[in-house]
Amino acid sequence: MPATAATESVSMPAAEKALVAHRRLCQHYGCPLRYFHTIDPMSELVSSLLSHRTLNRDSGLAFRTLRERFADWAAVRDAPVAEVQDAIAACTWPEQKAPRLQAVLREVSARQESTAGGTLSLEFLRDWPVDKARAWLETMPGVGPKTSAAVLSFSTLRGRALPVDSHHHRVAARLGLIPENLAVGPSHRVLEAQLPPEWDAQQVYDNHQVLMRHGKDTCTWRAPRCSACLLLDLCPHGQARVKPAAAAAD
Repeated sequence: MPATAATESVSMPAAEKALVAHRRLCQHYGCPLRYFHTIDPMSELVSSLLSHRTLNRDSGLAFRTLRERFADWAAVRDAPVAEVQDAIAACTWPEQKAPRLQAVLREVSARQESTAGGTLSLEFLRDWPVDKARAWLETMPGVGPKTSAAVLSFSTLRGRALPVDSHHHRVAARLGLIPENLAVGPSHRVLEAQLPPEWDAQQVYDNHQVLMRHGKDTCTWRAPRCSACLLLDLCPHGQARVKPAAAAAD
């Protein structure tokens, strides 16, 4: 691409750049993408709380162990904290996550949003606007924007909410969609506002998935493969890395 065209691509408005990046990555990864699992929103909340700062395989093991050892989420809520901590030992900081998880389950119960018989449920969120549901979830201990968005998007609620994980955030920052010093939490609102309001839940989910996958596959934290990147002409970070290498080769 000519230098002038590359410069124009790098400097295009963030919302326009976000759409160009989305279309390219969707073509590469084959949107629409299948949802990676199908679980109820209460289970997704538990899964998301376990996943904080934890590898997927480890949080997945912790989640499965909870399901195997306890009859339901009410049983997890009421169990001795040591038993819950032992069940989630595969994830990071189980000594912190066990009491926090139980606090969340108790809080849901205290708000009288559980179904008859003590089976905790968040199905009522299906009938709420997304902003109201996220605000309600984020009043829970340890629940921030990423977790609230995950509960709505990844669970069977299939809501229109954009989760932003560390890979997604890294790609967005390098592309200039968000300031480099903007934390993951506040970035949710900024990045979601760049997406067309007419997009449905599937398209918003796809946006998260393709940016996250790109962060894992190409735009890695260490040694990103900028010269092979589909978004290089859009990316000031990539341009800054590739140009010195090209000049040295000359």
